[in-house]
Amino acid sequence: MVLTPSGGMWPLEFEKDAVMLGDAEEHAKEAAKVLSRYCDLIGIRAFPKFEDWEEDRRDLILNAFAEHADVPVINMETITHPCQELAMTMALQDHLGDLDGKKFLLTWSYHPRPLNTAVANSALVAAAKFGMDVTLLCPTEEYVLDERYLLIAEADAADNGRKVTITHDIDQAYHGADFVYAKSWGAIPYFGRWDEEKPIRDSYRHFIVDEAKMARTDAALVSHCLPMRRNVIMTDGVFDGPKCIAYDEAENRLHVQKAIMKTLASGS
Repeated sequence: MVLTPSGGMWPLEFEKDAVMLGDAEEHAKEAAKVLSRYCDLIGIRAFPKFEDWEEDRRDLILNAFAEHADVPVINMETITHPCQELAMTMALQDHLGDLDGKKFLLTWSYHPRPLNTAVANSALVAAAKFGMDVTLLCPTEEYVLDERYLLIAEADAADNGRKVTITHDIDQAYHGADFVYAKSWGAIPYFGRWDEEKPIRDSYRHFIVDEAKMARTDAALVSHCLPMRRNVIMTDGVFDGPKCIAYDEAENRLHVQKAIMKTLASGS
């Protein structure tokens, strides 16, 4: 079953102890309990509102269902995107084998509007968890990801004898990389104030993943989670080249999510 708040169901309330005098007709607690009677698994896809990062980082919708559902809840993308980054990791293992010690470059890339940080948060954590040396490349300190995910990645990297490096130097970041992962995201200090961020991000269009930057790598693989704006985030020459594994990553969404559902449904 696919339910959407705008069409498949009525508005829900997610706050605890809410006095429901607004638009919400049902609390997430009841919705989670009833859906648990209908389904073996619940998947939640809930994007941030892009108004207040302190509010969005609470991940209210996902956490409400996780707390109240009586069946497993799968994060299909909120402020993190674990299913996508499992697909990325599977593609990397298929092409590189053991990932331990490989250099993973997560690079911010220009996009005409600010996007969710979910893919970047999860990519950072996944790469560190699998033993890669992780480099986060972004234009300025304002584009560094949420400290919560940086700390998780740094701890996982340290456990594997690796490290997480943050840099704003394009040449340094690309040098010797084994894998380049491109993604755009919004600057957290400007969350909800996109008109103020726009002139700043517009000055960093040169962060596009192109042939010249890829030439600085160690014949690196490259990918993007898709959908992707061609010749904005990545050039045609790079994306359509032999080192791009974006289609493998996309296909792997099918395989890793089957594995997730099989594992959870079997009670493993």
